[in-house]
Amino acid sequence: MAASLTTISMAGAPAALLDPVERLGAVDRWASRGRLRDKFGRAITDLRVSITDRCNYRCVYCRTGNEGAQYAELRIEDYLRMVRIFVGLGVEKVRLTGGEPLLRSGLVEMVGELARMRTAFLPDGTAVGDFSEGLPLDIAVTTNGHLLAGLAQPLKDAGLSRVTVSMDAVDAETFTAITRVPRSLDKVLAGIRAAGAAGLGPVKVNCVLLRGFNDGQIEQFAEFSRREGVIVRFIEWMPLEEDRTWKLETVVTMEEIVARLNRFRPVVELAPNVSSETARRYTFEDGVGEIGIIAPVSRPFCGHCSRVRLTSDGKIRTCLFSQSDHDLYGAMARGGTDEELRTYVRQVVMKKEARHHIGEPGFEKPSRSMVHIGG
Repeated sequence: MAASLTTISMAGAPAALLDPVERLGAVDRWASRGRLRDKFGRAITDLRVSITDRCNYRCVYCRTGNEGAQYAELRIEDYLRMVRIFVGLGVEKVRLTGGEPLLRSGLVEMVGELARMRTAFLPDGTAVGDFSEGLPLDIAVTTNGHLLAGLAQPLKDAGLSRVTVSMDAVDAETFTAITRVPRSLDKVLAGIRAAGAAGLGPVKVNCVLLRGFNDGQIEQFAEFSRREGVIVRFIEWMPLEEDRTWKLETVVTMEEIVARLNRFRPVVELAPNVSSETARRYTFEDGVGEIGIIAPVSRPFCGHCSRVRLTSDGKIRTCLFSQSDHDLYGAMARGGTDEELRTYVRQVVMKKEARHHIGEPGFEKPSRSMVHIGG
C-alpha cells in the first residue's frame, strides 16, 4: 500500500524493492479511496509541520519570554514518514515551521528528502497511475530569518521552493522591542536578501500588527515592499499568544490597513492565486510592490481552508483553534502500519472544524499557543 510516491510501505519494503506490477497494484489500492477531504468537502492539500518547539526570539505577541520549548522534537525520519502518509492522501504543499525551524539540525537534508517526493494526484484530482507522473511538492519554510543568510542557498539547492520571513517592524528599535533580541534586524534583512539572491523569491515577509505597538509601521512596510521586491503580508493578531492577553480592540483590521495603504499610495486588488489562499492581495497603482492582508478576525476564510498541522511532538491539529490534538506519532510509535496511519488520518480530518469562533460569545482559546502549534 503506497505511503507516497517516493516510499511505499508494503510489509516494510521501500518502493525500490517492489517490481513494477506490485507498484502499480499498490497505487491502485491506495488511490481507490480518493484524496483526503473533511466532512465539509474541503480537500486537504496543505500540511504545516513544526520540526522544533524551540525559538531564538521571544516576540511579545507570541511568547511570555519566561518559557522555552515545552514539547518534544522527533527524529527527522519520523516527520518524513508522517509527511509521506499525508502526501499519499493528497497533500501537495508542505511548510516547515516551528518554533524556529532553522535551529533544527538536519533541516537541509529533510528538505532534500521532501524534494524527492511526488504528489499522489494531478491538479485536476486524478490519481496518478505511476510514481513518475506525480508533481514535485511545493516546499516552503517559515522562519524569523535570523539564521537565513547562511542557509538560503543550501536550502534552495536541496529543493526548497519558497521562504516566508516573520518580521514585525522595519526600524531597529521597534523590531528589538518586539523580538526582545537586540541588534537582530540587520541579520533578518541579510537573510531576506540572501533568500532572494538564491532564487527563493519573491520572499514573503509577514508582519503581525498590534494596535499601539507596531501599527505605525504600515506605510514603512509598503515602502519596504516596493524597495526590496518582497511581498509584505499584514496579519491580524489572533488569540494565540502564551500569556493570553489578546483583546479585540488591539486588532488592526483589514479595512483599516487598506485605508492606510490608500493614503500612502492608491492600491489595486489582485485576484487570488488559488481559492484557498489566506491573503487578500493588493498592488499599488503603478504595479510596484505587493501587499497581502491575512484577516482571520475580521474576514475569516475558513470555508476554503485546505490546511492541517503537525506539531513538533507529532500531533495532528485540524485548526489553529482546536481544543484538542490527535496523536499520529503515538499511533506510529505503537507499530501502526502505513494503512493504519492513513485510516487514522482520514478519521481525524473528518473531525476538522467548520470554522473558528474568534470574537463570538463563548469563544475558547486553543489548547496550545501559536508557537507550540507551528505557524
